[in-house]
Amino acid sequence: MKIRTPKTKTANGEGGFTLIETSIAMVVMMVAALACSSLFVFSIQNNVGGSERALSMAVAQQQLEQLRSVDYEDSTLNDLTTNFSVTTGGRTYNVQREVVTEKNSNNTSKELKRITVAVTPQAAGPNWTRTPVVLVSYRSTLAAGSYKVSD
Repeated sequence: MKIRTPKTKTANGEGGFTLIETSIAMVVMMVAALACSSLFVFSIQNNVGGSERALSMAVAQQQLEQLRSVDYEDSTLNDLTTNFSVTTGGRTYNVQREVVTEKNSNNTSKELKRITVAVTPQAAGPNWTRTPVVLVSYRSTLAAGSYKVSD
């Protein structure tokens, strides 16, 4: 005589997952997926911000090279601060260039100028992406002579 089992039971007596078990597993997986998606949003924002900072650095280097390529007596190296905007790569940047003649302790001029270029991106995004990139360089005359700096 053969014993028949109902069709809903398996051979070893297990019936599979219940609806409650499946629901709990889906909730746990959904929480993990939401955590991962917020990580993706954070990384995208930081990548865009890093790109803005890299382009700001390129604009600052370009401005600094322009000032380093002119003669020491050129009018662009007069002591002054200039502010203007530059658009490159479809993005706008505020540029501040400052040229200052260095002084000795007795207030005489050195043959040395400090050039400061600050570039601030104007793109929307996190506040840290809109902080300026600042480059500082020094420029001296190429004329022959004594470069002794008095104290």
